[in-house]
Amino acid sequence: MSNYKQEAFEMYQAGYGSKAEIARALKNKYSLSTPQDTLRRSISKYIHKQESRGLQEECEKVGLPMDNVSHYWYKGKHYSINVKGSNMPSWEDVKEDMISEMKSHAYNYERIQYPKQTNGHLLVVDPADVHIGKLASAMETGEAYDSQTAVARVIEGVHGILEKAEGFKVDQILFVGGNDILHIDTPKRMTTSGTPQDTDGMWYENFLTAKKLYVHVLELLMEKAPVHFCFNPSNHDYTNGFFLADVIQSWFHNCEAMTFDCSIAHRKYYRYFNNLIGTTHGDGAKPQDLPLLMAQEAAADWADTKHRYVYTHHVHHKVAKDFIGVTVESLRSPSGTDSWHHRNGYQHNPKAIEGFLHSKEHGQVARLTHIF
Repeated sequence: MSNYKQEAFEMYQAGYGSKAEIARALKNKYSLSTPQDTLRRSISKYIHKQESRGLQEECEKVGLPMDNVSHYWYKGKHYSINVKGSNMPSWEDVKEDMISEMKSHAYNYERIQYPKQTNGHLLVVDPADVHIGKLASAMETGEAYDSQTAVARVIEGVHGILEKAEGFKVDQILFVGGNDILHIDTPKRMTTSGTPQDTDGMWYENFLTAKKLYVHVLELLMEKAPVHFCFNPSNHDYTNGFFLADVIQSWFHNCEAMTFDCSIAHRKYYRYFNNLIGTTHGDGAKPQDLPLLMAQEAAADWADTKHRYVYTHHVHHKVAKDFIGVTVESLRSPSGTDSWHHRNGYQHNPKAIEGFLHSKEHGQVARLTHIF
């Protein structure tokens, strides 16, 4: 049993499977009490060390602790290579953590018996441009903002929207997700297109933080009414935002109170009786083009509705304009102003999370704003 790590290394070299599959096989074979994730990390570390055996032998020869080596030079016949070590987990590690947590979660949500509503309303909850992972220093910008502040503001804001909606009967909730929920899209702390960002925390920590935040908020909302989750792809986290939305959809896959639209389409449409609601991040099509795009892309619902709206994001401040047949409105953001935006004078006040109430027959009848 003591040689299970060496056996794991030999299995890995023989192409048995992933490190997680090897850990699972050895745990069953030896009836190991070590938790699955801990065992996988231990095996992964051992395999990495074995693959670096030459470095290990050299360290032992001169008396250097292997664990203290963060980078080294490899001198070959044709190349001289600087190799930088890292304790950062791989995507496989993060993925396995998420899968393990999902498996331990009570997926089978109990059916909620909602009271029958007369004169019900749709509540739109839209935490826009949260930017989990953004870093703002109060010394430079006048306000501090980090991942924990982002999470706290979303939770506070959603509670605030629910409290402000208490005077209305709500029979459906539209939750708009995505829209730069994450601040970066690469391990190099850049957006999808490669723009460097000031960041707080590692990419994988912020991904898991966003996942837990969405689960918490959606579980809160579905206690009030059935929830439709609509995902908007965005420019800061075009890929990771999509992965996050898919994870959330998978999390609630057996929950009757939740429905999802998590496609990569840049514009989404949702029908609520006499209302047609479009959502998009706002970094693509121009606002004046959105009404005609809605008429083309949701033609059947356009013909059957009288009240039409498009909610956009991206600019972090309020802009609302009535076009012929459609109102286009951008939403405020709860996120702080980072160094680059402060330096260039792009200030947005107030910081807020917004929601809207839509009557079945009369369209948008209330705007709800929770200001920080």
